[in-house]
Amino acid sequence: MSTPIVTGLMAYGMSGRIFQAPFLTTNPGFKFKAVVERHEKKAGLRYPDVISYNSVDELLADEEIELVIVNTPGNTHFELTIKALNAGKHVLLEKPAATNGADVKTMFDLAKKLNLHLLVYQNRRWDSGFLQAKEVIESGRLGQLIEVYFRMDRYKRALSPKIFKETASTPGAGLVYDLGPHLIDNVICLFGKPLSFTKTTGIYREGSEVPDYFTYHFTYPNQLNVFITAGLLIAEVLPGFAVHGTLGSFVKDRCDVQEAQLDGGMLPTDPAYGIEPEGSEGKLVLMDLNNKPNVEWLKAPKGHYNGLFDAVHHTIRQNALYPITEEHIAWQLELLEA
Repeated sequence: MSTPIVTGLMAYGMSGRIFQAPFLTTNPGFKFKAVVERHEKKAGLRYPDVISYNSVDELLADEEIELVIVNTPGNTHFELTIKALNAGKHVLLEKPAATNGADVKTMFDLAKKLNLHLLVYQNRRWDSGFLQAKEVIESGRLGQLIEVYFRMDRYKRALSPKIFKETASTPGAGLVYDLGPHLIDNVICLFGKPLSFTKTTGIYREGSEVPDYFTYHFTYPNQLNVFITAGLLIAEVLPGFAVHGTLGSFVKDRCDVQEAQLDGGMLPTDPAYGIEPEGSEGKLVLMDLNNKPNVEWLKAPKGHYNGLFDAVHHTIRQNALYPITEEHIAWQLELLEA
């Protein structure tokens, strides 16, 4: 692999601690040099060689840093991405890329003008369950697709202590902009932009100002219907993936273990990383010519968020096409804003 990309993190909250730092320190394509920590200095407890800057300006003034990961609250993404690009840094931008499509276009236009890469962090393309659903769909074994369902269910009655997530006046607050980018990106990855869609949101938690439930119905050519749903008051979690075609069905729980493993301190280099436990196999039901079901239990592929970091490295070092394109993000924001 070519020279590691010297990288800085804009924050060391949950996103930085779980979804970025472990990969920056184990993937040979990166060198984790610095992080912004305005208050508590926590990163050094695990990464003693990493510099902890007090401000974004200090991080951006570090001339050795080539790539900055903007992993701050969504309503700050536009301002900080523009600032990083103007400082001459490539940017890996956490979801949601922005809170409106106009800001997305402005950011990508500036990156192109400055000959820099703006790459959006959509790690759920490398979840074990999504990888398996993608394999089954692309195999053609289900025949013509009729319905596809992707869900992310939670039960969290209490409001988040992070006020920006719960305040209606904050751009991008609420579940649509939190989990919506994951589910919408999964759909766009597989099927592209829908022909049409309907969107429904609701507010059900006591005292909530922002949507804590949403569902979309997308229509595609050949009578394909795709549904995505997420809610914060779903007590009985439903399968995360359900795909129905003219020849059979595929159903699977959302069992990706990467977040829990990373949160528990496991490194991506551990042999057990990304492997779902026994009993979490996907169920493939295919109908024979006599309309009798044949059932197969399929073990999911290993989940690997390193796939995203490898793609970032290839894009910056070899100018390869990054799989999450500007067009994908523009479509996503159009659907989020609706």
